[in-house]
Amino acid sequence: MPKDRPLPNAPTGQQVPAEQFDMVFHCQLAHGSPTKQIRDFTNVKQLYESMAKAFGLSTNDILYCTLNTHKVDMSRLLGGQIGLDDFLFAHVKGKAKTVKVVKDGPALGLTISDNGAGYAFIKKIREGSLMHRVPEVAVGDHISKINGNDLTGCRHFEVARMLKEVVIGKEFTLELVEPKQSLESIAPRSQQSGTGDVKAGAGKKTLRMKRSGEAVVEDVASDEVLLTIKKIDEKLEEFIGIRDDELSTTIHDLAKAAKDSESLAGGLDTQLPDFEFPDDFILDVYEIVHP
Repeated sequence: MPKDRPLPNAPTGQQVPAEQFDMVFHCQLAHGSPTKQIRDFTNVKQLYESMAKAFGLSTNDILYCTLNTHKVDMSRLLGGQIGLDDFLFAHVKGKAKTVKVVKDGPALGLTISDNGAGYAFIKKIREGSLMHRVPEVAVGDHISKINGNDLTGCRHFEVARMLKEVVIGKEFTLELVEPKQSLESIAPRSQQSGTGDVKAGAGKKTLRMKRSGEAVVEDVASDEVLLTIKKIDEKLEEFIGIRDDELSTTIHDLAKAAKDSESLAGGLDTQLPDFEFPDDFILDVYEIVHP
């Protein structure tokens, strides 16, 4: 792909009824490729299937996507929402590597996320932590196995729990897959279309892919709501060791509708039974949403 080849204009986010939106998104492979159009999906798994078909890949080759940048930038990671003018970059499997680590304390310093389609990966490494001192481990690496156990299909909270359960003082093995690296430069951020991290101003819309499998077009949330969701996401990291924008948005919506923390606990047990949120987390979230 030529270095100076401009990206095509992506669909604009005009305020029109949802049924009038032409759900077409533009996509490239993050390490370099022609631009393809992606359509006909209502959830992340279908999105990856559409990308794989467009680029002649296996769906299993796709690790995750970023919005409006080819870089491994976790602040622009695709979650459950895509701005209608966002440009997608698919990061695919690159080099595999194996790392042996001795757990020297209760915390490894990793924040785990997942791609919504069966792959968990490292979203953040805390500076000064044990994993920060292991140079082979990097943000964006897919965690494929822990001590030989295949993690395909595991959610981020399950992987975080497995790592937490490793006995202090014991050696454990991580099998990782890094995203394929670019061999050519791609158009700089200033030449790309899109809302960036889906925090555009009034009038912008996003496609939200809900956990139920439904996809709906929504107005971009206000700055106040986005800040509240960010605080909930930070609590997820603090209590569970994961980051998940769509999960945090769902929790925010449940908390907003709850009359008290007990109602919120009941809603979380009903809607998100796999997570087993601790009581302190539920109280903190309710107080964040209802200060």
